[in-house]
Amino acid sequence: MFFAIMTLLLSVSHIQAQELTMGEAINKAGRQRMLSQKMAKCYMMIGSDIKADVAVKELDGAMSLFEEQFLELEEFSPSSKVGKALGEVYERWVPFRIKVLDEPNVDKAASLIDESTSLLKKCNDVVLALEDHAKTKAANLVNVSGRQRMLSQRIAMLYLAYAWDVPNSDIIKEFDKSKNEFEEALLFLSASELNTADITKSLARVGSQWDFSKMTFDVKKGRLMPSVITVTANSMLKKMNNITGMYVQVVDRRQKLASKSK
Repeated sequence: MFFAIMTLLLSVSHIQAQELTMGEAINKAGRQRMLSQKMAKCYMMIGSDIKADVAVKELDGAMSLFEEQFLELEEFSPSSKVGKALGEVYERWVPFRIKVLDEPNVDKAASLIDESTSLLKKCNDVVLALEDHAKTKAANLVNVSGRQRMLSQRIAMLYLAYAWDVPNSDIIKEFDKSKNEFEEALLFLSASELNTADITKSLARVGSQWDFSKMTFDVKKGRLMPSVITVTANSMLKKMNNITGMYVQVVDRRQKLASKSK
């Protein structure tokens, strides 16, 4: 029975991978970046007892999705460059997966942040390799929009690490850098000539939420509010995920037009 179920799961994974479009592949590869930070965020939440029950469920879901998407991308891999980048992701993923499931410890949290950043960089290499293979301007919009999802979780993760007093001197520097990158990317996306009316409207909503919420993200002013930050970060993640999906449609339409003109 076990082997029958495994065979069925592998078959479904293979079918799903074969049906991936280039836009969807870039989207999923970009989501891997977000998951690397979301898992580290969950570690901080559990360790500091901030919505720990929610974090346990989020961590389980994030780990499952990371592995599922990795298999899909491995099957889809359209070039040796993408395949090599995926291999390097796997090398980082195996030890990270073990450590993120350990009993959270504030003294070990600093090294976990470093490993999540290393995994993030390797996941980003996959996105860049796919974007290069796609050879379309719209693919960069999926990349940048998808990266906003990652930044929402990285900002929350670093905030929680600071609130937990994780011994890492780079936390504030990386936290400020991530906030600046999120804001700059919002401006970049909003200025794109390829935006549809729905994308423009959705980006405006994210911008309004960001302007309203970013003072909450200031760790140097007032009382720290880690519980509020987790809610805000997940709200921005959801909005940016929807926008990224809309950019996927833009990429796929342009890919089809390009293939028809050949």
